[in-house]
Amino acid sequence: MATDGSVLSGARLRTWRWAAVATAVLGLALDQITKALAVTRLDPADPPGYLGGLLHLQLLRNSGAAFSMGSGATVVISLFAAAALVVVAVVVLPRARHRWSLVACGMLLAGVSGNLTDRLLRAPGVLRGHVVDFFALPHFAVFNVADIFITATAVLVIAMSFFGGDSASGKRPQGSGGADDGREGSR
Repeated sequence: MATDGSVLSGARLRTWRWAAVATAVLGLALDQITKALAVTRLDPADPPGYLGGLLHLQLLRNSGAAFSMGSGATVVISLFAAAALVVVAVVVLPRARHRWSLVACGMLLAGVSGNLTDRLLRAPGVLRGHVVDFFALPHFAVFNVADIFITATAVLVIAMSFFGGDSASGKRPQGSGGADDGREGSR
């Protein structure tokens, strides 16, 4: 094990993996609960405004991806999301050994599964369902909790790439290239 504490193993690794799974499950639940509330309580013709008009709760149903791009490719987007979900859950999460990588996996699973659930269960049908979006900021896309999780994951991954590994000191781990630090060979 690396001396800087960045590579997890044993009980600590299992704890962080369970934390990633809990993040995914709780994030999915939060996303679906907020969408259910938006559908039942928001009037699309009269969106309430908050924070001096900075935030509106505008109910929209999005058949496309971010910024409603690809609205004619809903099935392709759904299949891509399903593949991404499987890859993160089956390949990436079991191999992750750093706490921030595990946090990123949990958040990404929450976000992808939240929007994929809409695509599978909402009208007009399986793989063609429209995603419920309801947070609206001025001059920006309308989004949901799942989108927040996906964006936060992207920010975390970018931060990890700039600031290095997961050590408590914030320094990039200096590995020997051996099995101890989770790397095979040098870069």
